[in-house]
Order: sequence, then structure tokens, then C-alpha cells
Amino acid sequence: MARSVYVCSACGAQSAKWLGRCPQCEAWNTLVEAAGAPARRGVALAPASAVQTLGEVRAQPLPPLPSGIAELDRVLGGGLVPGSVVLLGGDPGIGKSTLLLQVLAELATREAVLYVSGEESAAQIGLRAQRLGLRESPLRLLAETQLERIADALQTEAPRVCVIDSIQTVFTDAIGSAPGSVAQVRECAAQLTRHAKTAGTCIVMIGHVTKEGALAGPRVLEHMVDTVLYFEGDSHSSYRLIRAIKNRYGAVNELGVFAMTERGLRGVANPSAIFLSQHGAPVAGSCVLATLEGTRPLLVEIQALADHAAAPSPRRLSVGLDPARLAMLLAVLHRHAGIACGDQDVFVNAVGGVRIGEPAADLAVLLAIHSSLKNRALARGLLAFGEVGLAGEIRPAPRGQERLREAAKLGFAAAIIPAANAPRSGGVDGLRLYPVQRIEQALDVLRDLQA
Repeated sequence: MARSVYVCSACGAQSAKWLGRCPQCEAWNTLVEAAGAPARRGVALAPASAVQTLGEVRAQPLPPLPSGIAELDRVLGGGLVPGSVVLLGGDPGIGKSTLLLQVLAELATREAVLYVSGEESAAQIGLRAQRLGLRESPLRLLAETQLERIADALQTEAPRVCVIDSIQTVFTDAIGSAPGSVAQVRECAAQLTRHAKTAGTCIVMIGHVTKEGALAGPRVLEHMVDTVLYFEGDSHSSYRLIRAIKNRYGAVNELGVFAMTERGLRGVANPSAIFLSQHGAPVAGSCVLATLEGTRPLLVEIQALADHAAAPSPRRLSVGLDPARLAMLLAVLHRHAGIACGDQDVFVNAVGGVRIGEPAADLAVLLAIHSSLKNRALARGLLAFGEVGLAGEIRPAPRGQERLREAAKLGFAAAIIPAANAPRSGGVDGLRLYPVQRIEQALDVLRDLQA
């Protein structure tokens, strides 16, 4: 009988007895009891690799396989790389299985692919494919949860792309614990990763998430794979976002935008339109930001509302932006521009549910707050970007020219930008630029445009 061990749900470390704190990652209350793996004797080791110098390595770059969905290829860095392992996580019902079923159904017309489902039967997948109009696809299906049978199918079918839906449902007889446990997830993911590297098959694993939004299972799961994608979206909206958290073959934090339709997920060609509200007339407290998501410039509307505080302690609430940075920006606005918000509740929101992590949003946030405080709308067709320092200076943002070109393409007429981002020669066609070095100068430009 296998002896019980205690496994850390955060890092996968094992302990012979329960401890309040993991000895490896030092996380509290993460050790859970699991059946220990029985001793395996007589297992033949793989042939040892020869030691060689770096100059002796002859590696041929493998072209990525286009998935057929441009937004997904953008996030992956060009497509599905042979021999890579992709982990896709997201909330239940957000569209993970639907998206990958669409991808494999399209790839099946020209490549050998395999869809392994541990959550749905083949009949259920067939009904979903019928709703999506994919019934006639030559896609190969396997409804199985045992790792050894999945491995046999991979050897027999030899697919170029294989989807495992989901990794938490797969189990191996070598470990006595239940499917979904830390030991099972770690061992099954390791075996599938080993097969991908040796056979050159691209394996896409769907992963469950916890109620906090993190991928369920050991943290080592994210270290094993080559790419980690998060599927995000609001249940009340038809739009979905895929964000690359880790990618060995492309840019990190790359963003793909999809719309959920009756025929499945479709890529959005102009995602900036989602994040810009369509006001009939300019409204106070609104400023457009030119931001970057990975390699893609996006225009996002930043909305602010400043209202008289009824409680002694004014509220500071930020949605889609860093809440701690909001308090800092309000202090800079008071110290260097003489505009106090100590008796005001301040609320800031990024339209469309997008999350902005870069500091280049600082200037647009301050301009939106100032507009709400004065109850005066910004000029139509105006946008801004730039990082604001504690001394009131406006610091440059990376790849400013790409942001400005995207704004000009969408018909914007003016931009308040850091002086260091001003073009050295010429400008941007159709866009008036107002380079500023300090927050006071930015507010002066704003007043001149409003006059």
C-alpha cells in the first residue's frame, strides 16, 4: 500500500508529515495529503545525451504552423511551434474548448491532429461541432482520461497537434492519488511534455483555474510548458481576450481579441473600437490613452469620476489600473499642479474590461481626473500617454511612434505626449503633437485646447 505524503499545492514539494509552512516555497497552509507513488523498479532509463560544445549544436528553426485564426497566431508568436507545449487557462464556460475545437477542425483539413477530451464524450463534442458548423471536419477524437491510453493513441496517430482537454482530468496508474491532485497533474504534464519534445508534436493543454483566477495544480506546471495563455472575459460581454503570460517563441503580454458569436469565436480586426466609448458629444472625465499590449498598440478610453466625499476618508477606486498608482498620481497632482482631491471620491475605469499595467497610462489618468474635477470635457480627437514621476516630470513611453501612427489611423487629431517621444524629423500625418516635460505644462496645453 502506498504511504501518504503531503504535497505543496503551490510548488509541488513533498513532505513526509504535515507542516504549516512549505519548506521549499515557504507558502502557508498549502500542504495537502496525497497517496505516495509506489516504488517503480526496473524502469529503463533513456539513453544519455552526449556532451557537446555550443558550437557543435546544429539546430534548424522550425516554422510555426498557422492555426487559421490570426488573433491566436499573434498571441502564440506566429502559430503553433512543433514540439512545443501550450497551457491555456480560463474561467469555466469562457470558450477554451470552443476555440481549440475550431482550430483543430480547420487544421484537420491539411494536418494530422488529435482532440483528447476527458470532460466530454465524443457525442457531446459532435453536438458542439454541429452547432459551430464543423460537423464535416475530418478531426480525430478520443474521449479518454488514462495517460497510458492517450500515449498509445499519440504513438498510433502521430498527430502534429494534439489538444488535451483538460490536464486536470488525466491520470496515470503509476500514481495512486486521484485525478486532479498535485502529483497526478505534475506527472501527467511531465510525460506529455517529454512526448512533445521527442516526437515533435505540439501539445495544447487546457487547464482549470481556481476561484482566485490562478491556474489550478502545482506551480511547476507553468514552468514545464513553453507558453502560458490566459483566456479572459466578462460573462456579460461577448468579447474575449487571450493574453500570453509566458512565451518562449513570441512576445510576452501579447493580446488577442475575440468576439463570441453563434458560430464560435471570431477574431476582432480593430480591437481599439471595443475600448473606445461612442459618445455623441465630448463628456467630462474621459481621456483616450494610446497603450501597448505586447507588440500591438491599442487605444483605450480612460474614464474618471471625482465627486464630493460623504465620508471622512475619501474613496480611491481603480478598475483595470493599478490602485496604488492612483493614490500616487493624486498626490503628484496636488503637489505640482496645485489641484487638491482630498475631499473628493475618485473613481477611475479602463473601458472594455482591459487591464493596463504600464505606467504610460499616468498622463491620461491625470487628464481624465482633472477634466472630471473641472467638469470640462477634453477636446474631441485628443489622446495622451506618458509616465508621470513623483517630481512631476513626464517620462517617455516605449515605442511612441507606433502609438501615434495607430492614433492617426483611427482619425485622432491631437496628442499630448512626453517631449522625449516627439519625432526628431517631421511628425505624424494628420496628428498635431503637443510635447510636454512636466504635468503643469500638460494642464496648460489642456486649458488652451479647451478655450
